[in-house]
Amino acid sequence: MFFQNQPITKIVKKVMPAVVSISISENLEKIPDGLIDLKSRNKLKKKIGSLKNVEVGNGSGFFIDEEGIILTNKHIIADPNAEYFVITNDKKKLKAEIIARDPINDIAILKINDSSNKFPVLELGNSNAVELGENVIAFGNALGIFSNTVSAGIVSGLSRNISAQLDLKSESQEMRGLIQTDAAINPGNSGGPLINSRGKVIGINAVTVFGAENIGLAIPINVVKRDLDDWKKFGQIKRPFLGIRYLIINEEIKNRFNLPVIEGAFIVNEGIGRPAIIEGSPAEKAGLKEKDIVLEINDKKISLDKTLGDFLENLSVGDSLKLKVLRGKREFKTAVILAERK
Repeated sequence: MFFQNQPITKIVKKVMPAVVSISISENLEKIPDGLIDLKSRNKLKKKIGSLKNVEVGNGSGFFIDEEGIILTNKHIIADPNAEYFVITNDKKKLKAEIIARDPINDIAILKINDSSNKFPVLELGNSNAVELGENVIAFGNALGIFSNTVSAGIVSGLSRNISAQLDLKSESQEMRGLIQTDAAINPGNSGGPLINSRGKVIGINAVTVFGAENIGLAIPINVVKRDLDDWKKFGQIKRPFLGIRYLIINEEIKNRFNLPVIEGAFIVNEGIGRPAIIEGSPAEKAGLKEKDIVLEINDKKISLDKTLGDFLENLSVGDSLKLKVLRGKREFKTAVILAERK
């Protein structure tokens, strides 16, 4: 197979030095009982001592700056009690510092504090220019066992939306606008780059669909570029926050809740501790209530093709929105100023 008249081997040689494995270590005493049985815990204590760290997980990442900036998935570095180490392509093991997490998307930025090294980097492409059927290569640390793993395939789909539980401690979250590929993405590949035929990064490998063959999903790199811009400007990633829980209305939702419209965002709670309107949020300040239906944002309709989340993705903290809302049989408009998601 050839990519833009380049053999895969040539692209691999260019990309692989910038791809890293991420090792997650935790103190044996802090690992919850549900994740390790008593017999195994005691066996490990005898082997390594009670104060030593053990590896509890792994993932992938890649350098985007020669000073040691690494992109990966947020779910890989989700444990606040863990230590994170990066294993480079030439087998160096270096401590990694978490410098930013995206509060919405599965993206994180790490930093290696090692002024003695200049690291190889990857060039970021343009995910808006990705076309269905184009050739791609996925890189990573498959299953946490097979480092330097490469798999080739095509872009099988664009703008895919799924709801996924990204780690054992988190709730399910909606992921939108993903790139679908049949290039194999396995546990451990998460956080590695998805590369196009020019050797540029077009996505971050994120999830695989269990129970299905040859369906992997990657976060478009343009979403990541926005995070990088925020981090450079503010020292953190800022994401706009409206403060509602909702369902995008389709035929099934319309019939289930006996709604009067076929489009919009139906504000509804998600059970105990997950209210429809977040306390102190912009939505509460704007007077929105549970069972309201948000029909439009800035005079544009909310639909399955253009959801509320899609609107927010292109907005910033502090932006003012004009909402058209249906409450019972009454339509009204209200203004809201987006706050920062914490």
